[in-house]
Amino acid sequence: MQNDWTRRNFLSTGAAVTGALVATPWTNPAAMPAPAKEAAPSLPVHLVVNGKEQKLSLDPRTTLLDALREHMHLTGTKKGCDHGQCGACTVLVNGRRINSCLTLAVMHEGDKVTTIEGLGTPEKLHPMQAAFVKHDGFQCGYCTPGQICSAVGALKEIQAGVPSHVSSDLNGPMRATDLELRERLSGNLCRCGAYSNIIEAVREVAGEA
Repeated sequence: MQNDWTRRNFLSTGAAVTGALVATPWTNPAAMPAPAKEAAPSLPVHLVVNGKEQKLSLDPRTTLLDALREHMHLTGTKKGCDHGQCGACTVLVNGRRINSCLTLAVMHEGDKVTTIEGLGTPEKLHPMQAAFVKHDGFQCGYCTPGQICSAVGALKEIQAGVPSHVSSDLNGPMRATDLELRERLSGNLCRCGAYSNIIEAVREVAGEA
């Protein structure tokens, strides 16, 4: 008896069987139902923002930046790179400047947070805000809230004697020189290039003009 099972027949049959298996719902990943997503639990968070108590219920993955912008509607704090590289989201937490996009809101239970809205008002500007206006320290203005908060924090560091990478005397008094300020504010990027005006404004506030 002649065997009609040729190599071509074998390959054709194998391809047909494989195609049938792939098409079945239990073997085709695209046809399988997506697993149900459970909502992340919310956690109570208590913050003191610009002198006012804020009680929130947040997804524990919420950054401090998103808590300020999306939940408290304090949109003066800008979201730039969202990776801690541009400094547009800089705020003061217990007097120290931080990138709010790199920290979770739940990590700051009870902390005092100051944003650009809490530094001054249109009727009574903070000295740093007034100096930025006087020296034309901004153009598009997107980075300005972070620049101002960072500058305020940098001057506090200098007053406290906290050295920077370029400080020549680690134990001596710190001065707000151009070199010192450029180093301390290097984490805040200005895509418009108003750096020289920013340094002039900060030096004036520091009494170094």
